[in-house]
Formats: sequence, structure tokens, C-alpha cells
Amino acid sequence: MFKAPSRRGGIVAGFLMGAAVIAPATPAAAFSLFGIHLWGEEEEDPNRVEVIDPLDYTAELNVTGDTDLQDAIENASALYANREEPASGRAGLISRAKADYRRILAALYDAGYYGPAISILVAGQEAADLTLAIDLPAEVPVEINVDTGPPFEFGQLSIVNPPPLVDSRRQRVAARSELGFQSGEIAEAGAIGEVSQLAVAHWRLRGHAKAAESGREVLANHPERELDVALTFDPGREARYGPTSVEGATRTDPEFIRFMTDLPEGHRFSTAEIARAQARLGRLGIFRSLRINEADEILPDGSLPMTVAVEDRKPRTLGFGGTYSTIDGLGLEAYWMHRNLWGKAERLRFDASISGLLEELDPANYDYNVGVTFTKPGIYKPDTSFVTGLTAKQLDYDNYRETSLSGTIGVSQMFGDRLTGDIAATFSRARFEDIYGTREFFTLGALGNLAYDIRNDPLDATRGYYVSAMLQPFYEVEYGNPALRGTLEGRYYYSLVGLDTLVFAGRVKIGSYYGPGASESPPDLLFFAGGGGSVRGYEYRSIGVQTTVDGEDGTIGGRGLFEGSAEARYRVTESFGAVAFADFGFVAANPRFAGENDTRVGVGGGVRYYSPIGPLRVDVATPLNADAGDSAVALYIGIGQAF
Repeated sequence: MFKAPSRRGGIVAGFLMGAAVIAPATPAAAFSLFGIHLWGEEEEDPNRVEVIDPLDYTAELNVTGDTDLQDAIENASALYANREEPASGRAGLISRAKADYRRILAALYDAGYYGPAISILVAGQEAADLTLAIDLPAEVPVEINVDTGPPFEFGQLSIVNPPPLVDSRRQRVAARSELGFQSGEIAEAGAIGEVSQLAVAHWRLRGHAKAAESGREVLANHPERELDVALTFDPGREARYGPTSVEGATRTDPEFIRFMTDLPEGHRFSTAEIARAQARLGRLGIFRSLRINEADEILPDGSLPMTVAVEDRKPRTLGFGGTYSTIDGLGLEAYWMHRNLWGKAERLRFDASISGLLEELDPANYDYNVGVTFTKPGIYKPDTSFVTGLTAKQLDYDNYRETSLSGTIGVSQMFGDRLTGDIAATFSRARFEDIYGTREFFTLGALGNLAYDIRNDPLDATRGYYVSAMLQPFYEVEYGNPALRGTLEGRYYYSLVGLDTLVFAGRVKIGSYYGPGASESPPDLLFFAGGGGSVRGYEYRSIGVQTTVDGEDGTIGGRGLFEGSAEARYRVTESFGAVAFADFGFVAANPRFAGENDTRVGVGGGVRYYSPIGPLRVDVATPLNADAGDSAVALYIGIGQAF
């Protein structure tokens, strides 16, 4: 039981010393001179504002029992937390003090302490007994004494109408034991609320949309130091989706929104399906705000009407970006996008980029890239999109120069919440200048990708992992060669210290190319390593296989690739962090990693500024086995983590 502080008895008497005055039957006329009131009843000024003088006070907090709760109690006490700020007069200080009983008690309940004694003395008097008639000094001493008492454990626990277990991994909800709600565990008050929410969530997953807690009995057994809890739930009727209506759409076709929501009328209600519908609509990128609301009541026929409330975004977007490396120079990029061409989230995007600035003086040696992409969501099912694009580029690397036009046409598919895939037909017409001279290639083929992403944040992941696989069969027309190219990449993130203060991140990528030799293969489809997203400290796509053609030494792409990166990311403050990293790259002439090869390692460190749009990355790297003429230090600047 809560031990209330003892109240001090006593009589407070007040008296006025001075001459006795007999008041007249009617109020005397008021008289003032030069705005100074002299006698009589003063007229009330309707515009007068009462000024409350601030009242300074000092606060001392003493905790006995479990002193580990000192910080929790300090945070809960408004008197202590705001001790540097004056109170709003006597009334403000007394109100703050009396409310502290409840706040401190709640903090102790949250920690599992149900028999505390709390005393709050204001100028030596218990705050619970104070009235506004008390006289207080100019600086009021406040003393807060808390005896936490012993911790309580959960005793007898019962749940009436518990939900059936959800055995589908896709719909997994935490077990109540994971929340600390079982006999013998510390009886933290928050665990009771969490297990109640858990039970309701289970029922709603099973189609009982209006499930609710209907009763709660909590009994503190002080002799045994146990807390007995009985929870009762009313699952209500099982619900099925009723009609879906749309509100707020001005640019988007409401029928298209209903189709993309994909809550078929008559199907059993499921919060998991609603969450997927919310995510699917959000991925369209056409709404400023989005909510899926269920009706307040289940209709007599068991149906539950649904409402999708949206606010359309402006359809056009113009964006800019940039990167910088002391090795590869300055890169600038821009895009223009219309995200809702004909009212069904059709997206048309134009991209343009230029790189090599500040590294080359001749514009003919810059890298240029322009492209256009059209995306049509919901072509067959809500999770299927049609995607086509065209790209023209000129790239000038140390090992080859490329001028090309390429295109794709295909579909993209979401398989659940985490798995995505796409398949497309591809073509490319390209001219390359390298150690083999000037060559032209014309390729026709297919491109397939699968990606499984369980990261908590793609731009700044601290937990989870990402796996992607790519397979690209193609036929090269000019030389008459079939070929197959494939890659597999994995990324893993582990938070070692709470609140993601210290994160270890790792990346591994392997690739193989089965086809003709380098002399009859497009260089852009062979493997190179190096650069900010590969092996830092080396120029972009500079790591390859050394060869000699007609007496000339040079670097060509390999048919086998292995890359790895490791980073330790430490968040120093809310806005800044530090990173240490090591990158590794291996390129081989053989797809099974045999034969001629080149291995390079780069190490370094960097800083991160955590901006609202993602971390701003500044890395400094050095190559451990550089060639003659390679830079000893490379600087990289960009947005987002390196991987």
C-alpha cells in the first residue's frame, strides 16, 4: 500500500492589530489625486491584468531503499527537474509539489515498487497539507524524500478470453513473456499495459477488429511483495471488410486508390493486410498524408466499412545532388519528375549527371549521363509495376572510354513486405576505346534482380541485413557470343551499444562472368573495383586485371570479383559521428577466381553529420598497396552511408 505522509495537526490563527473601524452602511465615494488612490472603494479596471510574481525555490531530493532509481525519480519530479526555473507564485509552487506525489508514484510503479513512502516538504511543511494562505519566504526550501520500499514481483496472473496464438511468422507478435509479464518477474506497471495491447493486437490479427480490454484487477500483496493481475478481454465479433471509400483525392482516381489498397470486400479483417496496404499506397509517393480508417462499428451483417483518407502531393518535383572525391573529381546530378501523370500514379522521370569536374579541364573528357524512366504501378496486381527506360552516356575512365545508348522494358514485383524482384528485356549499343583499340558492341538480353531488405533505415542502417542477387544473360551480336553475368551481395548491421551508439557494418559482394575473353566482351559488363562504393582510396573502376596487348601494358576488366568492407560507426552526439573502415577488392581473370588477379586494400576514417535528409558523409582513405602515381590520400563527400 502507498504510505501517505503523516499530516501535522495544529491551529492557524490570524489577527489584525490596529484601530477598530465601523464601516458605513453604504460605500464611501472613492477619491484619487493624480492617479493615486486616497480613500473610498476603488473602481475595478476591466483592462487590469493580474501579475503573478515568480517564486524562487531550492530543491533537494533524497532517495532511500533502491538508490538505482535516483535518476528515474529525478526525471519524474517536476519540482526537481525544473528547480532552476521559478514557480508561478505560491499557487504554482504548491500545485507543482502536490502533483509530484502522483508523478513520483507512477515512476515507482513503472519500476515495480508498490510500497513507497513519499514526503515533500515545502518550507518544512508537508505539501499535501498546504493551502494558499501559507506565508512563504522569498526563496523556498523544498525537500523531497522518497523511500522506494522493496520491489514487487508478479504473482498470480490470469487472462480471461485470451487470444489464440498467432503461429504465422509473417504475423508474429511478441509473446507476453518477452514483455516481462510472467510470475516471478519484476512487476513493472508498463508490462501490464503492454500485454493488454499485445492481446488486443492478437485478436485484431484474427479478424476481431473491435477487440478491447474490458476489465482489469490489480492487487498488491504487501506481505508477499507480489502483484496479482487479472485481465479480461472482449474480442467482439469477427469482422469482414466492407466497402472501401476514398476521401480527399483531388488529382488521383479514387477507383485506382481502392484497387491499390486491395482490401477485398467480404475478406476477413486483418491488421497485417491493412499495414501492407498503407505501405503500398505510401510507396506510390503521390500523397502528402495518408490514413486507412475503419468504421466505429461493425455492421449487422458483419462487415466493417473502410475509408482511405489522402491528401495529394504536388505532382512535379525537381531535385539536385552531388558527390566529391579528390581522385574522381566533382559530380553533379539533377532530376525532374512528374509523379502522377494521368491520375493513377504514373511516374515520368528525367535524370542528368556530369562528373569529373575539377579533375579534367577538357569538357570532352567529362562523364555525362542522361536518361528517362517511365513507371506504371498496378498493371496487373497492386504490387506489380511496369517499368521502361532509356539511357545515353559518355564515360571516360582510366581503363576505357564508353559512348552508349541502352534501354530496358520489364516489370517490378513486391513479394510481401521485404522481398522485391524485377525482370526486364535489355538492349545496348556501345562504342569502347581501350587497350584493344576501338570496338563496337550490340547486346540483347534479359536482366533479373531479387532483393531482400530487412534494414531499419536504408540510408543509415543500424540493424538488420540486405541481400541482393542479379542475373544477366545476353547475346552480343557483333562478335556472335552468348554470355552470362551474375552478382550476389550481402550487407549486415549490428548495434553493439544501446540506442545505436556503436554500430558494426559489413558488406560482401561476389560476381562471375561466363562468356568470351576480354577482347570480345563489353568492358562495362566485366568486373572492376575501386571508388567510393567499392574500395576507397583507389580511383573508380581502376582495379582490374593487368595485361599486355601489342606491347602495351594496361588494365582490363576481370571475370571474377570479390569485394568486402567493414565499418565501425560511433555516434558521438545527436548530430555527429565518427567512422573507421577497411575495404578489400579482388578481381580475377577467371570466373572461378583463378589465374591472373589483382588485390587491393584501402583503409581510413571519416565523420558523419546526421541531417534531416540522411547522414552527410566525409571519408578520408588511403590505399595500402598503391601503384606508382596513385594518390596517397583520397577524400570522399556524399549523402548516406557508404553502404
